[in-house]
Order: sequence, then C-alpha cells, then structure tokens
Amino acid sequence: MCYDISFTSTIETLQDYFPDLVYDEQLELDYDSMVHAMGNFVYPDWPIIYVPKDETRPHLRRMSWAVIEYYAGKKLEKNPDVKAFYKDLSKRRNNFLNARSERILDDKKSYWYQIRNRRCLIPVTGIYEHRKITGWPNMVPYLIWPKTQKTFFLPGLYSVARLPDPDTGEVVDVWTFTLITRKANDGMENIHNHGDNKYRMPLFLPFDKSKRWLDADLTEEEYRAILDTEIPFSDLDYRTVFTIRGRKPRPDGLRKDAAWAWGEPPLGEGNPVEDD
Repeated sequence: MCYDISFTSTIETLQDYFPDLVYDEQLELDYDSMVHAMGNFVYPDWPIIYVPKDETRPHLRRMSWAVIEYYAGKKLEKNPDVKAFYKDLSKRRNNFLNARSERILDDKKSYWYQIRNRRCLIPVTGIYEHRKITGWPNMVPYLIWPKTQKTFFLPGLYSVARLPDPDTGEVVDVWTFTLITRKANDGMENIHNHGDNKYRMPLFLPFDKSKRWLDADLTEEEYRAILDTEIPFSDLDYRTVFTIRGRKPRPDGLRKDAAWAWGEPPLGEGNPVEDD
C-alpha cells in the first residue's frame, strides 16, 4: 500500500494545472513537514482537490488522511463518551488510509462503493516505499515519481462526517480522504516486496486522466479504465533515501527526500522468499 507521500512544491503551482481553482479556505502549510508525511496513526492534513456537488470548478481544501465514515458520529448516540469515541476511531482509521481499486466499483458492501462518486486528487511530488532485502536488518526507503511529472495528482476518494470537536464539543464537518492503490507493476513489485500488503502501488495517472477523474460526467466505462491504468515501470524514476520514519537525523543534514546510497543490490536481487 502507500503510507508515505511527499510534496516539495507550493500550493500556488497547483493553479498552473487548474487555472480556475477555488480555495475553500486560507491554507497556511508547513512545507517542511510535507517533504515526508506518514499516514500510519498520524493522519496528517493535506491540500486536496475536489469538485463539490452541482459545481464544475475544482476546489482546494485541507483534508485529513484516512477516511472517517460519514455515519461515524452515530456511535455517539449510544455512547456519548467523546474521548473513548476518538480513541477507537484512531485505531479504525488506520485501515482507511488506502482504498484498493478493485473494490471501489465491484464490492458493493464496501464503504468505497458508497463514496465512489466523491472523487478527489492528492497533489504530490513523490511517494515513498520500502524494500526488503534478504539478510538486511532494515528495509531500504525509496522515493518514486513519474519521470514526466514534476507535480502529479493521485486519485482518491473523500468523506465528510459531522463530529464533535474533541476539545470544544462543537459539532463540525470533518473532511477526510483515502488514496487509491492497485496491483504493482513489475518494477514496483521489487520495491514494495514485503508485508501484508506487498505488491501494491498508488494509482499513478497521466495528468489528462487525473483531471478527468474529477468530472461529474465520468462514465462507468471510463471509471473502470482509469482504475485499470498501469504505469510502466520505465515511466517512473526513483532513488534511495535515508531513513524517513522516526527521529533519526540524516548524518549529512540534508532533507529527507535527498538521495542516500545504501549499497543495495539491483532491483530483483535479494528479494525475500515468502509464502503468499
């Protein structure tokens, strides 16, 4: 799956791609923290592009990574303990960081099917993935991006829940999103090669398909074609970077997205032997 993303551009550059972009709110972003954002149990805020119902212009607003179901607040009707509610919610949300493309249209019992028309785009300049190498104690992190796109837009789904603010108790709209993944291509299989969700990758799209993803008149045939898009590994660029998780500082003092040589074997060599 994909739990680590990067954005090293600026919000203003998004208007180069979406000239009629509407800002729902004044966004003041901490760009240093966006060089590497981790989803797992952190649920960071991110600038998300979407098109509101009955509108045609794309909008930009801050949303939190990892979807909260729009009906989540109903649990408070049975147990009004807000502190316990958010503690349980934090655990459950970790399962909603990513949405498998295969489930969105065909698993009608899934939440993804319910919100299939709440489509959004996640602006990034790279994604991180970890590679397991046989005999190595730690996995090697990689930064990956499409060769022809300095900034690219990963498709996602969003949800809006009415929930009490954990500090003030005021009921507010909580906007959240998930990032769509698909089966990995042959090269990404050699990077994301370990763990319960191995052999997955984000749904990398060319810009024309990313833009089409937001259109209200997207047909089911087009929807399926977008979900089935597989970028060739030859169209991706990548480099190894220093440890991105945890607080261990880089010895060279550079940013987390800067190249770091680990002396790792070529891709395809040293893959772990695991039971599927």
